[in-house]
Amino acid sequence: MSASRDDEKYSETSSGKRRISDIDEASNADPVAIDNGDLNDVDKMQKISKKLENPLADIPREQLIHLAEKFSDDFDLGDRELFVRAAMVAQNPREYSSVPGLPDEERDWIEKETTHKWHHPWQLYFLAIANAMAAVVQGMDETVVNGAQLFYLKQFNISDNDLLTGLVNGAPYLCCAVLGCWLTAPLNKVLGRRGTIFWSCVIAAAASIWEAFTYSWPQLFAARFVLGLGIGPKSATVPVYSAECAPANIRGALVMQWQAWTAFGIMLGNLMSVAFFSLPQDVGWRIMLGSTVVAPIIVCCQIYISPESPRWYLKRGEVKKAYESLLRLRNHKIQAARDVFYMHYAIKVEEESQKGRNLILDFVKVPRVTRACLASTITMFMQQFCGINVIAYYSSQIFVEAGFSERSGILASLGAGIINWLFALPAFYTIDTFGRRNLLLTTFPLMGLCLFFVAGVYHIPDSSKAHIGLIALGVYLFEVVYSPGEGPVPFTYSAEVYPLTHREVGMSLATATTWLFNFILSFTWPRLRTAFTPSGAFAYYGAWNIIGFFLVFLFVPESRQFTLEELDVVFSIPTRKFAMYHIRSIPYNIRTKLLRQKLPPRKPLYDFEYGGQSSRSAKATADTKERESGLASPPPAAVA
Repeated sequence: MSASRDDEKYSETSSGKRRISDIDEASNADPVAIDNGDLNDVDKMQKISKKLENPLADIPREQLIHLAEKFSDDFDLGDRELFVRAAMVAQNPREYSSVPGLPDEERDWIEKETTHKWHHPWQLYFLAIANAMAAVVQGMDETVVNGAQLFYLKQFNISDNDLLTGLVNGAPYLCCAVLGCWLTAPLNKVLGRRGTIFWSCVIAAAASIWEAFTYSWPQLFAARFVLGLGIGPKSATVPVYSAECAPANIRGALVMQWQAWTAFGIMLGNLMSVAFFSLPQDVGWRIMLGSTVVAPIIVCCQIYISPESPRWYLKRGEVKKAYESLLRLRNHKIQAARDVFYMHYAIKVEEESQKGRNLILDFVKVPRVTRACLASTITMFMQQFCGINVIAYYSSQIFVEAGFSERSGILASLGAGIINWLFALPAFYTIDTFGRRNLLLTTFPLMGLCLFFVAGVYHIPDSSKAHIGLIALGVYLFEVVYSPGEGPVPFTYSAEVYPLTHREVGMSLATATTWLFNFILSFTWPRLRTAFTPSGAFAYYGAWNIIGFFLVFLFVPESRQFTLEELDVVFSIPTRKFAMYHIRSIPYNIRTKLLRQKLPPRKPLYDFEYGGQSSRSAKATADTKERESGLASPPPAAVA
């Protein structure tokens, strides 16, 4: 016989009375279980992605309240009611105002995340500055060799040996490709984000001093190879550290700082070459290389007092430390409680989704992952083979061989570095408005034209003043086009297109790809320039930009403003179907965009839940109506 209502036991909470039997039932349910049943790979990936977008979305309120209370008790976080409110906000981030018992102060701070987007604690911005300085270290380490090689190649008698020149200059990137990038995961696991950045900067500083005190090319090669241990792990860790510490509403902007301040470091590296050019040659190049010791020391001091990534703490089960870290990075404890609770269950869902899977084999066996890997690899490969680092590493030598004096060549390289940095800044706007794919399709042909222009200028007689000026003009225009396009897109694109289950492995592969081809480019340029002549070498990379255009056109889907679940649909389209759709679109685009003819819209390539890509506004309207009627599931979480 069932108990009467008067005999039932209740528990008092901020949301009212709850039956003890309900609590017991909730405690036995697994909030992160993913039952894929007999679904195919695409449907499984979509179901996992939906769960990953907001692991709290489908949890009944009574169970959510119990989970929040248990979470607070199990990890000794205190203030159970705070975590109950925080859990409700995390489950429905856009409807926080309807959370029962939410004080006005907490509601105001959550509202300010939208109305005062850049109002955050100073420690978050201090951390962002530290990460920006780490990017400056990266840029300087890459380009300070640009001016120094004018002198050490002569001193070590390897000016005429193209292979040794390329080997010494490319040594850090060889180390990154074969060792440095693959050490990132174990170093992060043991040392954390801060520890990895700290020790990579220590290695970079030590290698800088070592470079300055080398007396043969094998010594310099060894010093620069060790420098790669400071470049590889740092390049993969800093963007992740920024992403894991930043609030969702400014995460993209803070992560993109890596590219902007790397460009600034490239400019500073060229500036060091200018600053120390007038010193005696045996001293000047040593100080140029050694000058990069200052920036990593600054980063070591900054990162030492910065908070650790809360997500890293959570992966180690150190929930209280993660909460304390978030208290330093958020304006109010309701935001910290919300984010730590959400991240805790997001990580549990990730771990659940990876059970029984071989993430490496998935890159071959799961078509959705394979297509994302292909698109990411194309963007990373072309970031190097567009020819940018020929200019970053060899522009001083290029300008001198074109007829500049050594001083003028270094000054011209500084100009290229300044342009590279200035024109990287518009990417903060264009990458989310113009789109990743559109940026690449626009800039690849223009970069190719710039390099073909430089190749053509070499046929003007050396005695002509126009010869010198036009080479510099072509190089500068190339930098102008590269900086807002192929500069920031590859890292941003690669961080988006993989499912969350494969993102860490995917980013390691993407980073290793870019450093591998970075080494190949820096190693082969001296030999290529000798074999093809400078004109032929520039034309060679100009041709690669045209190839890059077609690779993007045929194999790289747009990723801008798609949710994780929608990206699963995007990358479920067979490669052949994707390529043929865009090939068949060429006549239509010519007629509508160039000839301005009015034609009925083509059938969308992607078939989302509401009938296609063109109907996303209709989907949003329908979602709003369903939420107002209480029928829809909550929107994706806007928290960490």
